[in-house]
Amino acid sequence: MTENPTSLPQDDPLDETSLRYMLKLAAPMVVTTISFTVMQFVDRFMVSRLGTDALAAILPAGIVSFVPASFALGVTATLNTFVSQSLGKGKLKDCSNYCWQVIYMGLAYFTVVLLLLWPAAPWIFGTMGFEPAVIELEVTYFRIMLYTQFLAVFIWSSSRFFMGIHRPIVTMYAAMCSQVVNIAANYVLIFGKLGFPAMGIEGAGWGTFIGMTVNAVIPMYMFLTGSTNSRYKCTRSLNIDLGKMVDLVRVGFPAGFAFMVHVAFLGLILFGLVSKFGNAASAATSAVFSCINVSVMPVVGMAIALTAAVGKSIGRGRKDIAVKQTSVCLRLGLIYMGTMGACFYLFREHIMAIWSEDAEVVEIGAGILICAAIFQVFDAAVITYNGALRGAGDTLWLALVSAVCTSVILGAGGVLVLKFFPQLGPLGPWIAFTVNIIAVGIANRWRFKSNRWMKIDLFKRPGGPMPVEVEPIVE
Repeated sequence: MTENPTSLPQDDPLDETSLRYMLKLAAPMVVTTISFTVMQFVDRFMVSRLGTDALAAILPAGIVSFVPASFALGVTATLNTFVSQSLGKGKLKDCSNYCWQVIYMGLAYFTVVLLLLWPAAPWIFGTMGFEPAVIELEVTYFRIMLYTQFLAVFIWSSSRFFMGIHRPIVTMYAAMCSQVVNIAANYVLIFGKLGFPAMGIEGAGWGTFIGMTVNAVIPMYMFLTGSTNSRYKCTRSLNIDLGKMVDLVRVGFPAGFAFMVHVAFLGLILFGLVSKFGNAASAATSAVFSCINVSVMPVVGMAIALTAAVGKSIGRGRKDIAVKQTSVCLRLGLIYMGTMGACFYLFREHIMAIWSEDAEVVEIGAGILICAAIFQVFDAAVITYNGALRGAGDTLWLALVSAVCTSVILGAGGVLVLKFFPQLGPLGPWIAFTVNIIAVGIANRWRFKSNRWMKIDLFKRPGGPMPVEVEPIVE
């Protein structure tokens, strides 16, 4: 297979390999991820007004809370694959039943997470080497984030379901409404407006909780009512299906484990190593990560749509279409993130000046943004090929590459850089992070071009074929 564009007219709405088709499918998810990025950006910008300690605390606390959540998110992301392939095969009731299995497993999982991590919070941040004042803020924000993960179960499952059935517009509207609510709630609670007390970083946590409540309620209402319920029998597919749970865990466990390892190393290694250089280095890293999200999240949204497109194409037996869809998305991602990389490099000092008036924070952050500029196009390849391979169910490969590269290059490499090149300061771990992204991007491109993902059959179970109830697809 090649990445040559299709010969069909690019403005043909029936051409599923056209730029127009992919943009139409991806646009709602891009808007969704952008709105989420804007929420995070505004959250952290508001918190940055509280001082360097608060800015240094919010991102590590958020990342550590996301370590257990990342495993669940990795498994949940597989829902998109199963729903889209079930849609392609015409098994409409299975689409909603897979969604319910994710909800059941997610609620049980986060109950255990809450019980284990709530009392462990002070110890976790204490081992990362932060100063006592920062640890206190991190623990406060972290514990609130543990509550939000129950809401995240409904958000993630419903969004993957609607993306899988190619109706991401529902997720987009829900996300936009929730971000408006979140930003307003943060402003009121962080700074003490409209008669509320100023809660600082705690207010940022509860503002996020309120916004996520809105984001959970809207799509679940749409899931349980109207044409969606009528077509996919959502209220009649509540039964627990252990076979489907096994499907989701079998395919999703590698993805969840790899994502959890990646996030853990970001939190425990990157931030742990950077924190050794003081609060200014941690604050600069938090600011740079917020900037990186601006470039990354739109491409993540496109990759989520690509997973659904590839899954549906494979479900219909058209893997050739999946190759061409990936090519279209890759070109878009490279152009966008390449442009963002140039902006990071050219305007790095101006960007950091927005985040802090501390000259040390600005200087450190400007240096880190050079690393961010370098790895942008490679990150576009990582994200795009992740989306395509996930649509095929090739999650074991993604898990192995992510875990090995993150452990060896970012983990061991970051420690070695710090030991043998201490003069690089907080830039050292970021150099290791850059090399890690480059390696993963190259590895995933090789995997996709090898076409080995084409041999995967998600619905083949040990002991015989999975029973299929075929329903007609009415477009």
